[in-house]
Parts: sequence; C-alpha cells; structure tokens
Amino acid sequence: MHFTFQRLVDRPSLTCRGPVNQILGIFFGILCFLLSSPGPAQTGELGHYAPGLPNIRDLLVPDPGFYFLQYLASYNADTFRNRKGDKVNSINTPVAPLKVETDVDVFVIAPAFVWVSPWEIMGARYGAQIIPTFGNTSVQASLRTQTGFGVEADESQFGVGDLYVKPLWLGWEGAHYSVATGYGFYAPVGKYDEGDSDNIGLGFWTHEFQLATAWYPWEHKGTAVTLAGTYEIHSEIEDVNITPGDRVSLNWGISQYLPLNDANSILLEVGALGYSQWQVEKDSGSDVNRRFNVKDQVHAAGGQIGLTYVPWKAFMVFHGLQEFGAEARFEGQFYTVTIGKGF
Repeated sequence: MHFTFQRLVDRPSLTCRGPVNQILGIFFGILCFLLSSPGPAQTGELGHYAPGLPNIRDLLVPDPGFYFLQYLASYNADTFRNRKGDKVNSINTPVAPLKVETDVDVFVIAPAFVWVSPWEIMGARYGAQIIPTFGNTSVQASLRTQTGFGVEADESQFGVGDLYVKPLWLGWEGAHYSVATGYGFYAPVGKYDEGDSDNIGLGFWTHEFQLATAWYPWEHKGTAVTLAGTYEIHSEIEDVNITPGDRVSLNWGISQYLPLNDANSILLEVGALGYSQWQVEKDSGSDVNRRFNVKDQVHAAGGQIGLTYVPWKAFMVFHGLQEFGAEARFEGQFYTVTIGKGF
C-alpha cells in the first residue's frame, strides 16, 4: 500500500553567463511559474462515487435479509491527461520544463452492511446500507498533488475514509426486469487537511441519487443486462471556498450464471462491465482558479468472474477495468475483489 509521485526537473543548457547565473535563472523562473500556477486548492475536484467499485448486480435490491460484503479495491494509474485528453509528460516553465511522472496506488477496504426488509413500500422492497471506508489515500488527494506542479509527495499511511449511508433503497421486481432507486450521502469523516497529499477523506458532503435497472431474457434470471445512473451533488469543501461541480456516472454490465454441478448449488458468474463518468457542472466558489476550472470525464471497460455457493448464500467476485478517454484527470486500472454472504 503506497502512493508516490515523482517529479524530476530537467535542466538543459541555457544561454546564461556562468553556472551561478544559470542556477539563479532556473530557480527564479520556476519560482515565478509556481507562484502563478494553481495550488492544490485550485485544481479540479473529483466526487465521492467510485463507479469501478460495484459488481454488475450490486446496485439492484436483493431478496429480504441481511448481507455483508467486503470490498477490496485497488486503483492504479501511471497516466495523467489534460483537458484535451493528451497525456501530460512535462510542464513547460519560462526557463526549463518540469518532467511529470505519475505513479498512483490507491487501496481501499470497504465493508458493506446491507439490510432488506420483508415488507414493502409502494410495492417495492425496502432496503438500506452503510459502508465505512478505509484507505491509504484518496484519488482526489493524488490529483491535487499531481496538478500542484512542483509539489513532491511520497506518503504512505492507512486510516479512516469518508462514510457512505443509503437510508432509502427501493426495488421493484418482475419476471423479466428489476428496477431500483435510492438516495444516499457521503459524510466527510475521513482524514482531511487542506493541502495534504495523503488525505483519505475528501472534506465535503455529497448527496447521491441513483436509478438502476436490469433486464432478464429468461425468468430464471441467470442472464442479466444492467444499466445504472448515479447523480452527485456536493457541498462546499472544508476550509476553502470551493464547491465541486455535479457529476453523472453510468454503469453497465452483462452477467451470466453457469451451474457447475447437477444440483445447481455452485454457480460460476462471468460477465462484462464498464462505466462512464462526467463532471456536468464546473466547480464554483471564490477560491476556484477560473483558468483551470474544466470539466473532467473518464470511461472504462472490463470483465468480471465469480463463484456463488447457493446453500450458504456466499460468493466471491473479482472484476478488473481499464480506463480510457480520460480528460483532466488520471487514466488507470480499477481492480475489485468482493467477498459476501447473506443471512
């Protein structure tokens, strides 16, 4: 569990008189550039919802009961792309280019406690869930460090992240479909200090609205085609006058269960999944750097495989996703292992 950024300063030959003038020229040129650049509080902000975390059918309300899911997620990126989608290899200064090397490793442990009631509301099953998080850093802290130009970070710690609570989760079920809708929020309880490169929390509240659907070609529901939309609304960041812009995420997936024995007690799941995420509103507030306030986006696709032991309501799932088409953010890989059981 580590996260590092390395920035190396290339020093090409300059047309200056003597080594002292050359060193002073580089120093003052870089200093002026850094003073006129956006600091960590002035870069684009990401949201709380991580579309690479849930498995294909996780956003649909399950049968009544209590469920425990242990998510182990890893996000790795070695590419940072600008607002045009071009890979950033260096930052030009008035005197010398700053070489940018991206090395982001974010690891998150997220135990999920899910309860679905035996009674219905408006013909729908009612559920709720709570997910505390633990990690070594946040992707947002990594982004602020990367775009801080000249800020070097080599931090590694593990602690409490922000808390997710979904008090309202409704699911309707038919022979060939499922529909789920819900409201949740993220509470900023994780470690957050403005400007730190090892923040685990994001320092602001988020309201989340979600709608998920599934189509089953056959009534046994062994095959599912899923689509889910998530909308985020954020509050102002702690200790700084910046409110991150609203975000929209789209998750899609195709899941197929295959029995591995005659009793159909052991099921193999194979599938394909992906996501797209867009910032639909720019960040707002007096501390936002208007010049660098751009809307980001990213897309991803990958595969999923899992095993379910039906008598125990126990399962293990792995999925991996490769991001592409990123703008004004990192582009990397998302890997998640989920161990779960129903009671």
